[in-house]
Amino acid sequence: MQNSLNLEGVERLPLAEFAEKAYLDYSMYVILDRALPHIGDGLKPVQRRIVYAMSELGLSAVSKHKKSARTVGDVIGKYHPHGDSACYEAMVHMAQPFAFRYPVVDGQGNWGSQDDPKSFAAMRYTEARLTPYAAVLLSELGQGTVDWGMNFDGSLEEPLVLPARLPNVLLNGATGIAVGMSTDIPPHNLHEVVDACILLLTKPRSTIADLCRLIRGPDFPTGGEIISTPDEIRQIYESGTGSVRVRARYQREDDAIVITELPHQSAGPKILEQIAAQMNAKKLPLVEDLRDESDHENPTRLVVIPRSRRVDVEALMAHLFATTDLERSVRLNLNVIGLDGRPGVRDLRSLLKDWLTYRTDVVERRLQFRLKKVTDRLHVLKGLMTAFLNIDEVIAIIRKEDEPKPVLMKRFRLSEIQAEAILNLRLRNLARLEEVKIKSEQSELNKERKALETTLGSKARLKTLVKKELQEDARRFGDERRTDIVDRPAAQALDETVLVASEPITVVLSARGFARAAKGHEIDAAVLSYKAGDEFQAAARGRTNQQTVFLDSTGRAYTVPAHTLPSARGQGEPLSGKLNPPEGAGFSGVALGGVDDRILLASGAGYGFIARLGDLHSRTRSGKKVLTVPAPTVALAPVPVPAGDDSLWLAVASNEGRLLIFPLDEVPELPRGKGQKLIGMPSKRVRAGEEKMVAMAVINEEQALKIVAGQRTMSLRQADMERYEGSRGLRGALLPRGWRNVVRMDADQG
Repeated sequence: MQNSLNLEGVERLPLAEFAEKAYLDYSMYVILDRALPHIGDGLKPVQRRIVYAMSELGLSAVSKHKKSARTVGDVIGKYHPHGDSACYEAMVHMAQPFAFRYPVVDGQGNWGSQDDPKSFAAMRYTEARLTPYAAVLLSELGQGTVDWGMNFDGSLEEPLVLPARLPNVLLNGATGIAVGMSTDIPPHNLHEVVDACILLLTKPRSTIADLCRLIRGPDFPTGGEIISTPDEIRQIYESGTGSVRVRARYQREDDAIVITELPHQSAGPKILEQIAAQMNAKKLPLVEDLRDESDHENPTRLVVIPRSRRVDVEALMAHLFATTDLERSVRLNLNVIGLDGRPGVRDLRSLLKDWLTYRTDVVERRLQFRLKKVTDRLHVLKGLMTAFLNIDEVIAIIRKEDEPKPVLMKRFRLSEIQAEAILNLRLRNLARLEEVKIKSEQSELNKERKALETTLGSKARLKTLVKKELQEDARRFGDERRTDIVDRPAAQALDETVLVASEPITVVLSARGFARAAKGHEIDAAVLSYKAGDEFQAAARGRTNQQTVFLDSTGRAYTVPAHTLPSARGQGEPLSGKLNPPEGAGFSGVALGGVDDRILLASGAGYGFIARLGDLHSRTRSGKKVLTVPAPTVALAPVPVPAGDDSLWLAVASNEGRLLIFPLDEVPELPRGKGQKLIGMPSKRVRAGEEKMVAMAVINEEQALKIVAGQRTMSLRQADMERYEGSRGLRGALLPRGWRNVVRMDADQG
């Protein structure tokens, strides 16, 4: 027999509707009750409950420290039913002087360090109490200044917001991630924020530009320098979102560079790892050594030792700023829960105005609370004075009547409160001197009542009181700015070629596209070891801090830093792992030198031109098209053009064994293209692939021309070259029989 579920009385909803409502409820909870601070006290609920619980435990700034576990237990047991580790971490955050500009919790024990904020000890080992600054949040709590609500189980009351005397939301800032929104409010300097509040009190129409003359920017507890311009900072405060660039501060000590202040939330060990990684990759030869000399007295002391005194320290630090966390962007997003209970991003002016509205309301409620207390006390004192003036009759009524209270109220026209106060008098207070005390207290309270009523009745006086209290707290808790606003250009990383040591090398390219680099220029690349089936293709001489250009058979040029090529001790690595040439294309040759060095490019069709090596540089793996190569020919290996010699000749040879030598100045200089005809060949035979140019060489008047034909080699002296000389574009003369199978030509020094 099957059991059926009884769904009578059970609410039924479509799954989509239920999921949407549940997610929205969760979102609103996270936004309003977990992640975002309130504009009034600048605290999230867990922070507010920690501060309130500590005040209830009597952990003021003058009391003894108590175990953190005691505070956390009270918080999660009475007000915040969440995990103890999350609660303790929030408590630790409020105690860390590198996280909070004005810490609220005074910790004793291991509360973490700037290098590792989460390295704090367990709560059973640490002790805590409130700091003097916490009085800014709590001193007016019991004076009717804020609303109260029930805790999670309805057994206790807790404040919904603390009556902050200062705009803590800006002073200590906040970070949090909710659902669909987040907040990133950096800390600010107390003196500057108070000055801006006073300006808005006295001149309500002040603009954000006026406020930015006082609040110059965030003021981080770890110091450093803000290098964003004042205009950029003003634009951030106008929109409520943006980011500022924060840079470390350093100084010179003898030959060392000592970093003493780091950007907010940067860790020294991580920065040293970043620098060391560059050193290990041989990308930072300017640095010889690193040391971390940070200790209790010097929380940040990172020492960088340059390789020599000739190192440009400013250029080196600019490189480190650009490539490590010594400079970083700090995000600003002034998203807070407003007085209406809704979250929203505010500009600086609206945020301060809303807080001043909150503060004015708190002060007004405090004065009204005090006025009621004074009025109630005067009412009691009036009854006591009546009793003293008729003391004998009062005593007689008390002695004779079973219920003296109603008789006293009727006889002397007293209220119930006054009659109760008379009945609670002790015999010792019936002395004559007590009457004098009552009159004195009445006089003082009447003066106070008048002053309170005058202040409450005047908005100007109320503003003046708020202003005076702000100034008083600023004098007590304010300090100098730690983060300077400095106008500096953005850091630029040094060119990789500048950082690499300049050493002579020879880059070798094999026929199958394997590349390697050998130290020195006295290398005979043809006799190096090659893989089976592979052989020497081309070689180029230069230095390790230069860019190597590889030319493929289709005329595309590719750039690879010379120092990244593998050593010639091995057989090289395939360029296909670094570059993406077109399918089926091989590599024709290699060039190496400075950006202004000249290089001769030519195709098998007999066309060519001279280009600057810098025009061949490419930033992508796919290279750039520089030489137009008519099909079916391919690009020839590029030939370097010596600088500073005007008497250069170009020798070109075809597969038919024809050799033409003409002045190099007849060849045009172009950044890219097909070029002009170097040696005359029948177009039909070129298109058919029957005739093509196969080799070229640049020589001067003192050099011989070395011709490699098959396995045979010969050198043509100057006297032997005359029969091959002509003008660019001619057919040239035939080489002797047996030397017409030209493979390669080079300049011969001998």
